[in-house]
Amino acid sequence: MADTKRDYYEVLGVEKGASDADIKKAYRQMAKKYHPDLNPGDKAAEEKFKEVGEAYEVLSDSEKRARYDQFGHAGVDPNFGAGGPGGSYNVDFGDLGDIFSSFFGGGFGGGGRANPNAPRRGSDLSKTVTLSFEEAAKGCSKDVEYNRIETCSQCSGSGAQPGTSPKTCTDCGGTGYVRVNQRTPFGVIQSQHACNTCQGTGKIVEHKCSKCSGMGKVRVKATRSVEFPAGVDEGQKVRVSGAGNQGSNGGTSGDLYVNVDIRPHHIFERQGYDVHMEQPITYGQAVFGADIEVPTLDGPVKIKVPAGTQPGDINRMQGKGIQRLNSRSKGDQYVHFTVVVPKSVTSEQRDLIMQLEKSMGTDVSKLNKKKNFFNK
Repeated sequence: MADTKRDYYEVLGVEKGASDADIKKAYRQMAKKYHPDLNPGDKAAEEKFKEVGEAYEVLSDSEKRARYDQFGHAGVDPNFGAGGPGGSYNVDFGDLGDIFSSFFGGGFGGGGRANPNAPRRGSDLSKTVTLSFEEAAKGCSKDVEYNRIETCSQCSGSGAQPGTSPKTCTDCGGTGYVRVNQRTPFGVIQSQHACNTCQGTGKIVEHKCSKCSGMGKVRVKATRSVEFPAGVDEGQKVRVSGAGNQGSNGGTSGDLYVNVDIRPHHIFERQGYDVHMEQPITYGQAVFGADIEVPTLDGPVKIKVPAGTQPGDINRMQGKGIQRLNSRSKGDQYVHFTVVVPKSVTSEQRDLIMQLEKSMGTDVSKLNKKKNFFNK
């Protein structure tokens, strides 16, 4: 009886003001929990499943929900489709297809009630493009070639040979799906699945297009000019709107996502928006100091090597790095000095070096005494 039924909101575990999305989410969770196939022989679970289906059938319908909110169970008696013991519940179990497919091989519900002739957006595509170090730092434009799916130009997407037209499927009436009534211990449940005759398209193509073999789509080579912004980095993506696969029935095209790969540079190494490089200097330049020229992304620049420069010392050049994305500011360039030690010397050079060593009288054991390994 109506007055013995639990509140439908309570059955689904949602508040009275819950959104349609919250109600649908709660229904999916509860229906999965109490589904008879997951609880074989459990009569209590069967009753719960029936109760959940009844609650969702009312609360998912805006008109029925409004009557229920105003009049309670009396506003949704069997004449309005609330059902009863042994009654019929017109619940769209297509919403549960993604949940039950893993348990039942996709046989439960068989899909939703989507109109096969409704506009459908095309899928996105992905392509990887390799840029040079300079191209990524400065920005560039590249023509990117890739394959995409487009509407067949010969049949305009109908799949039928020119001069003929697809026919409406008589088995499903052009809807693309058929309804099946299944009698269960707790009533008759109506489910739906894709029409086997037309494979869910709602149409039958008797004379297939010779170009697309009745598919209505063809794979073609496409070229798009892609702008890579200055400062783009390895692993980032550039989105080209509408360059993906073409949609169906007038639906919009998907997008093309271009993945960025950067070729290593023979001098520079990137860290964020900063650039690092090693700059060899001679022993004399390290001792006496010097003015030298180093490469940058903007061309050669003169810098000063301070007298007494040690191997590993760094010169920071502000604003000589890579331009930040969507900004005019740049990172810095770091010049790491390395002192070149000759691998071989002449006897005369050897004598001069020995004289220098004697004249300086340097005791290496006293250098960096605090950091000497043997003193730790």
